[in-house]
Amino acid sequence: MSNDISSLRQAFASQRQFYDDQNFPRGFGRSGHFTLLEADILEQHGVVLKGLYNKTLEPQNEFQTQFVQVVTGNLDATNAIERAWVKYLKQTTCKTKFHTLFGRSRIANPTTQSVEYYSESDSL
Repeated sequence: MSNDISSLRQAFASQRQFYDDQNFPRGFGRSGHFTLLEADILEQHGVVLKGLYNKTLEPQNEFQTQFVQVVTGNLDATNAIERAWVKYLKQTTCKTKFHTLFGRSRIANPTTQSVEYYSESDSL
């Protein structure tokens, strides 16, 4: 089975473009998560890929059958379309933790500092 992009595009051809305004309101290309090729793949073939993933479409050829096996976890992604969809799923389904160095923790009972806290040796 050939993995060149032209045969893959024919195998996953769609009449409509795919948009995910909930997760990527500015589009896939402007999100910063996808390369230009991945964004193009998702826009051009995402309707078919989502249908195969949700099992609302039946696989029509061997590329689509292999794609279904990849998204069910039976195979690893081997071509650009499968890798783009796996990356899309990772971006939309996995919660990422956001860490910052400037966060503050809330203090339950703030304590006031007394004047006796400072000693004479602390003076400048």
